[in-house]
Amino acid sequence: MSIAVRPPTLKDHSVREFDMLIDGQWVAGEGGRTLERVAPSHGVVASRYHIAARKDVEAAIAAARRAFDTGPWPRMRGAERAEVLNRTADLIEKHADEIAFLDAFEAGKPITQVRGEIAGAVDIWRYAAALARDLHGESYNTLGEGTLGVVLREPIGVVSIITPWNFPFLIVSQKLPFALAAGCTCVVKPSELTSGSTLLLGRLLIEAGLPAGAVNIVAGTGAEVGALMTGHADVDMVSFTGSTGVGRLTMKNAADTLKKVSLELGGKNPQIVFPDANLEEFADAAVFGAFFNAGECCNAGSRLILHKSIAPEALERIRALSQRVRVGDPLDPSTQVGAIITPEHLAKVSAYVADAKAGGAAVALGGETLDLGAGQFMAPTILDRVTPDMAVAREEVFGPVLSVLTFETMDEAIAIANSVDYGLSASVWSASMDTCVKVARSVRAGTIWTNTFMDGASELPFGGYGQSGLGRELGRHAVEDYTETKTLNMHLGPRTGWWVPRE
Repeated sequence: MSIAVRPPTLKDHSVREFDMLIDGQWVAGEGGRTLERVAPSHGVVASRYHIAARKDVEAAIAAARRAFDTGPWPRMRGAERAEVLNRTADLIEKHADEIAFLDAFEAGKPITQVRGEIAGAVDIWRYAAALARDLHGESYNTLGEGTLGVVLREPIGVVSIITPWNFPFLIVSQKLPFALAAGCTCVVKPSELTSGSTLLLGRLLIEAGLPAGAVNIVAGTGAEVGALMTGHADVDMVSFTGSTGVGRLTMKNAADTLKKVSLELGGKNPQIVFPDANLEEFADAAVFGAFFNAGECCNAGSRLILHKSIAPEALERIRALSQRVRVGDPLDPSTQVGAIITPEHLAKVSAYVADAKAGGAAVALGGETLDLGAGQFMAPTILDRVTPDMAVAREEVFGPVLSVLTFETMDEAIAIANSVDYGLSASVWSASMDTCVKVARSVRAGTIWTNTFMDGASELPFGGYGQSGLGRELGRHAVEDYTETKTLNMHLGPRTGWWVPRE
């Protein structure tokens, strides 16, 4: 195996210090506790955050509640909210290098990749700004001359937004601008592993003119901070992205107050390849889908379902291309795969590989950790002879591990694709549009790509079936998810009485 690895390098490093944003003020937190984030690629302290105590979380929720009940943000015209969102997009673009460094250093993500994510985030903020002006209800002038019906869309209220560590800035940008566009106020908790870029976003929102209390950002763990944010009676909605297990806990916490919940959870996403597929293009998509973001991606194409007739050739193409993937320092612009988020997570991913080998899978490439002198890295790994019953084929590994399965008939391929609990995304590769459409209509997933993988746009909804979550992000209806509908049934003219006196 000849993976080109690059040792981690870092010059002029200094620890970034962050306070929390509550009611328009930067505060250190009530308990005085701090959390240090060690860079997964370099083994040095990257950032230091103040951890929110219960009193801080309650203050942030109270600030959002006041800002919604009596503040200006929900009462602004859509055009005024759009101006703030567009100014935020401009500031994100201006500070893109600073944001990119934070996400690359804290999460171990390749900086070239992060720059692309930030460009995508800018587009999302501008798209949400356009939707702020387009949000509307309905009217019914067809109910008879004595009745006029109007359906209003009103902001749902205070929203708790909880985001994960794998795409720190991109995922908060898939939620927050749409909630703000609708007129909601928010409390945001980024992952305790990657809070820096979200806290920096708070500074940009203030500079863009967002009123105090409309967005509050607190740091800390899910058990201490997230649980309170999801169960608090003054919170009207929760938007959460993370693991399916924590998603279940989020629903349980929210159930006591029957608040609305939007969940974007795990995935075990297949790429189904038929004999007439373009194998050169597919191989590139397979390597990208499996090893992009070191496989730490809910949308990762972690399952290949190959027709038996082309499986050997496809596997060899993928193996040869994977050998050229550059693993190493995420701050090096040429790096394609960075570090694994924590030592504990690296051990979990390695355990999946060991279990698959013990069950009869063959390691076609990789399978080992890489010692680059600091941090934690794993070689891109391909497992052949995987069967649908193996854990590596059914569970979300969340690492650079690709499982290869085979099929003989279309029905068998669809059955394998649908045999897991997840349904986030999938792709189908064939020169036949009939084949692509038949498979796309049969696979239970929120996004189906044909002859490509992991393309996207701000206009297209994103979310999954089954244990991949509830609701959708992005798309023109994303703003509507943060609203309630109110019916105005207006009677015109004199009303006929119900009580009719006896003669």
